Amino acid sequence: MSDVIFDDMFMVKNIDPDGKKFERCSRLFCDSESFSMELILDVNTQLYPINLNDKFRLMITTSVRDDGMPDEGEYDPQANYSRVAQFEYVMFGRVYRIEGDDSGSEGSRIAAYASFGGLLMRLKGEVILYS
Repeated sequence: MSDVIFDDMFMVKNIDPDGKKFERCSRLFCDSESFSMELILDVNTQLYPINLNDKFRLMITTSVRDDGMPDEGEYDPQANYSRVAQFEYVMFGRVYRIEGDDSGSEGSRIAAYASFGGLLMRLKGEVILYS
C-alpha cells in the first residue's frame, strides 16, 4: 500500500489532563511503540470508548480506497473498502499544517496537524530519513 504515510501502535498515557471539554469527546495523549512519536488525538468516545493504557493502531493514508485512488472529498458509507473494515474507528480529515523544529539537541523534529471535522490531531516526532 504505497498510499500509507504512517502506521504504528500507540499507548494512551493520559486522557483529558486539562478537564473534559465536551461530553462525547476526549483528548488522548499517547506515545508510539516503534517510532518514538507523540500523539495528541481527539476521539468521539461515544463511538469509540478508550481507556488509560489502552493500545490502538493509527494508520494515516492518502486514501481510504483499496485501490489507492484519491478520495472524492467525502466518505461514502455505502462503499465497502477492506482497509476501512479492518478498523473499529476511522476518521476522515485533512492535514492543515506541518511544522519543523531544528533547535532540539536530538535532531530535527516535525509536527503534523490534522482536523477531522473539528476533532484535532497532532503527531510529533523526530525526522528519520530512509534511503
